[in-house]
Amino acid sequence: MTGARSGSLGAMTTLFATPVAALAGTLHVPTDKSITHRALLLAAVSDRTVTIDAPLDSADTAATLGAVEACRVAVEGHLGGRVVVAGRGLRGLIPSPAIDCMNAGTLMRLLPGLLIGSQADHVILDGDDSLRGRPMARVATPLRRMGAAVFTSPGGLPPLVVSGGVQLRGMRHDLAVSSAQVKSCILLAGLFADGETWVSEPVPSRDHTERMLRASGVEVMSVDGAVGIRGPVAHLNLPDLEVPGDFSSAAFHLVAGALLGDPDVRLPGVNLNPLRTGLLGVMRRMGVDVEVIPGPEVAGEPAGELVVRRTDDLRATEVSPEEVPAMIDELPLVGLLAARARGTTRVRGAAELRVKESDRITAVVRALRGMGVAAEELPDGFAVTGAPTIPGGSMDAGHDHRFAMLGAVAGLASRDGVRVAGFEVAAVSYPRFAFDLAALGAVV
Repeated sequence: MTGARSGSLGAMTTLFATPVAALAGTLHVPTDKSITHRALLLAAVSDRTVTIDAPLDSADTAATLGAVEACRVAVEGHLGGRVVVAGRGLRGLIPSPAIDCMNAGTLMRLLPGLLIGSQADHVILDGDDSLRGRPMARVATPLRRMGAAVFTSPGGLPPLVVSGGVQLRGMRHDLAVSSAQVKSCILLAGLFADGETWVSEPVPSRDHTERMLRASGVEVMSVDGAVGIRGPVAHLNLPDLEVPGDFSSAAFHLVAGALLGDPDVRLPGVNLNPLRTGLLGVMRRMGVDVEVIPGPEVAGEPAGELVVRRTDDLRATEVSPEEVPAMIDELPLVGLLAARARGTTRVRGAAELRVKESDRITAVVRALRGMGVAAEELPDGFAVTGAPTIPGGSMDAGHDHRFAMLGAVAGLASRDGVRVAGFEVAAVSYPRFAFDLAALGAVV
C-alpha cells in the first residue's frame, strides 16, 4: 500500500498522494481554530487571569497569540499545551503601533472590535499577500457607523488603521451576507458602545463568540434571529476553558472515511456546534454512513465522537443557500465527494467562498478538473458530475491550507494519485495533517 509522501516532512513543498486500499483507526484532530482565536482575544480583555487548555498550535493561532502579546498582555505557556493569559480588562490593551496578522483573517476582522476600546492611536493591522486581498470594508463600514475611526486601503483592503479612545454608539447592523467574523467584530465593538448594538444575518452563522461572551458574564440578547449587546460593558470574566476538536479539521478525515473507511474512521472529542456541522446533513443525503455519538460539553460547546464508514454508492445532492453558513469551510469537500457520486451535485449561494484565502469557487473547480473530474463554476457556487473513479493528476494549493489537505485526500481515493504543490500551507490550520493520514493507514 502506498500513500501520501513528500521529499521533506519538515518543510514540505510538494506532496504526492497515491492511492490506498483503505483507511481505519481512531484519530484526535487538532483543536478548534475559531474557538482558540476567540479564547485568546477575550482572555486578553478579561478582568482575570485565564487558563486555556489545548489551544490550537498553528500559524493562524500563533498570529493571534502574537497580537495579544503585542498589546502588552502577559502570556505564559505554549500553543498545543496550556496557555495562561493575564487579562488586562476591557479597556486595558496597549497595542503596538503595528500588528502583523500574518494569514489570519479571523484575527484581522475580530481584533479591531477590541482595539477601538483601547486608548491607542493609529494601530496598523497588516498581513501577508493573501490576507491583503481579503475584503475588510465589511468590518470597517459598520464600525465607522458606530463612530469608530477605522480606515482601509483603497478598495476596502488591508492594511487597516484603527484608533481607540472614540465614543461609540450602539445601532443595528443588517448584514447582507452571513459572516461570523463580521458579526463577532460588531458585537465586540458593542461592548464599548452606548446603548444596544444589534446584528442580523440572512442565515445564522457560527455563534462561538456569543457563547463565549455569555460564559464571560456578558448579556447577549437574541430576538427574531438578531443578536445584541447592551453597552458599555464594565467587566468581562472569561472562565478557564479547554478547546475542543475542530470540526473543520475533522471534515477532511470524515470525507476520507466516506471514500476509504474500512471498517471505520473514528474522531473523538470533536466540536459539534450545530452552526458548524452542516456537512453532516449533506453527507447523509449523499448516502454516507456517518454516526454521531454525543459526549460531554467542552468549553460550553456540544462535543462528541464521529464515526464514518466507506460508502461506495454515493448520490448527488443540491446544497441550498440556507445550508451554506453552517458549512462554509467544508463546501470544497462536498465537491470531492460529488466526484464519486451518481449524478450532478450543485452548490448554490456560496459567493462568500470567493473571498476566503483564495477564490475557493474557482479553486475547487480548477483542482477537480486537474484530477480529471467534471466540474464547472457557477456565479455563486459550483457543479460536479460524478464518476466511478477519480482519475488523479496534479493541483496547486494556491496558498490555501484547505486545498492542500483536499488534494491529499483526493490522491488517496484516486486511481493514479494527486500531486499537490504548495502543501506546506496546510500548517496554517493543521501542521500534522500528513502524519495523521499516516496514522489512519497512508504511508508517509
